[in-house]
Amino acid sequence: MEPHNPPPRPRQPEGCLTVAIRVPLRIVVLVLVVPVRVVWDALVVTGRLVRDTVFRPLGRALLWAGKALFVWPFVGLWRYVLVPVGKGLAGLGAVLVVVPAVWLHRYVLTPVGHAIAWLARGVGAGLDRVYARVLSPIGHALTWLLKGVGAVLAAVGIGVYRAVARLVRYLLVVPARWLYGWVLAPVGRALAWCVRGLGWLLGMIATGFGLALYWTLRVLFALPALALWRWVLTPVGRLLAVVAREAGDALGHAWRIAGRISRAVGRALRTVFRWIFVEPVRWVYRTILTPVGHAVRDAVLRPVAQGARVVGRTVREALAGARETVRQARADFRRMLLGEPRQAVAVDRREPQGPAARTLGSSTTALTKD
Repeated sequence: MEPHNPPPRPRQPEGCLTVAIRVPLRIVVLVLVVPVRVVWDALVVTGRLVRDTVFRPLGRALLWAGKALFVWPFVGLWRYVLVPVGKGLAGLGAVLVVVPAVWLHRYVLTPVGHAIAWLARGVGAGLDRVYARVLSPIGHALTWLLKGVGAVLAAVGIGVYRAVARLVRYLLVVPARWLYGWVLAPVGRALAWCVRGLGWLLGMIATGFGLALYWTLRVLFALPALALWRWVLTPVGRLLAVVAREAGDALGHAWRIAGRISRAVGRALRTVFRWIFVEPVRWVYRTILTPVGHAVRDAVLRPVAQGARVVGRTVREALAGARETVRQARADFRRMLLGEPRQAVAVDRREPQGPAARTLGSSTTALTKD
């Protein structure tokens, strides 16, 4: 899939001030940036060389050393010490804890639990019978008695509530309603009208004071600040924006051009180094050292190696013959001093010697019998 390139932005019309600033600024920035870019590219190449030849092998060596010092000992400890010990402890725990616990549950706790359950069922049946024959009739009788007492108390309470409600209505509610309707409501309306008039008067005074303060601040601060912004700061800001934009563009162009110059200088130095050092060394290696090495190998090293192999084979055969001679002489000397060695005497192992004897060479089974 092709990458999506955004459409180029239409260039705005540029004035003479922009063109006058652009060319000298780009020349100055190019002169200043080229040494920086050359040094930067040299540092990048040096850093890559140091990374590939020093840091990467050093990191691999440190990684191997870390594995040898920390990872592999712990892996061996886990694999050959902790895992066997854990398996042994697990087997010992199963023998010492699990098997006795299973036996205790199966032959002790289960029968005791069944006995307790049977006893609990008997006690529950007895309590159920007591509840049905004794407690339930007593509860029904108490419920009927409490219902009657509750009906009497409810009738008395309703009468008392009605009497108290009538007294409260004629002694408190009716006088309070008359006082609110004929005294408090007219007085409150008069006070509200006075407060509204006072609020309107204060609002008019505050509005006049606010208008005066607004026009004073507008004339003394807002209009001068607006004139300063419109006729001084805006033109200066536009000029600085043009200078900053052109400086950024000049820096980008100078950095790219400096990169091309740096790459050209690098290629030239690489070509010079190749033709001054690499190609002569390669020519010397191909045309002088390689034929000389082949000649030395064919004329000197191979005959010397073949002679060394022949000498080594001869020396090995001589040493083998000498060892055999020494062994025979030692055996003859032992026979001369001590005589012939004793022969092994056959021992009777009390085994049958007839055809019924069972030996390693025969079989008495029906499958392998001859």
